[in-house]
Amino acid sequence: MSDATLHAAQQPDDFAVQIADQVESFLVAVTEVAKGDEPDSAVPFLLLEVSQLLLAGGRLGAHEDIVPDERYEPDLGPEGDVDDLRENLARLLEPIDVYSEVFDPYEPRKAPVPARISDDLTDVITDLRHGMAHYKAGRTTEALWWWQFSYFSNWGSTASAALRALQSVVAHVRLNQPLEELDGLDTDQSVGDDTLEFEAGRVMAEEIGGPLGLHQAK
Repeated sequence: MSDATLHAAQQPDDFAVQIADQVESFLVAVTEVAKGDEPDSAVPFLLLEVSQLLLAGGRLGAHEDIVPDERYEPDLGPEGDVDDLRENLARLLEPIDVYSEVFDPYEPRKAPVPARISDDLTDVITDLRHGMAHYKAGRTTEALWWWQFSYFSNWGSTASAALRALQSVVAHVRLNQPLEELDGLDTDQSVGDDTLEFEAGRVMAEEIGGPLGLHQAK
């Protein structure tokens, strides 16, 4: 039975707990990865965590519209600082942090633009933390509403783009397909159709495979 009809077979609180558990798991996991204690497993672990989070996002997306209890969102105070987290992830992922993204696959002739996995992950975390603050304050419906709304408006597409980039890195290494070098393409530069590949300085599969905990196919 779909989540859209879960009210007929499942208590709403059960759904909220499941979504909150997945969100909390992602927040904790990415924060731990960013510490850099286990760089050899960073990319595969992030691939797993983002994949699992998007399952929760898919459930929110398939669910009927969630309406908050109050007309206006309660004030949560200042947002937590994610700059240190962003910088730690950028250092950890430096060889493969920048990638090319198409914002909307249904808009024709939109050229891909450079993006960063580290930016994506911290943007997602900002959205998820906002909802978690409501959840921990006992405003369960407000939390679910925010997670659903921001899934459609931001973190769903952002996490999906990061997942595609992480999956591509793993695939390049496992299939022994070196990444094309772009000599310093960065997110503050515009790019043309002839240079839309991953930026990684002098990244080749044999250089990133070991440091990022990946292994080439035999």
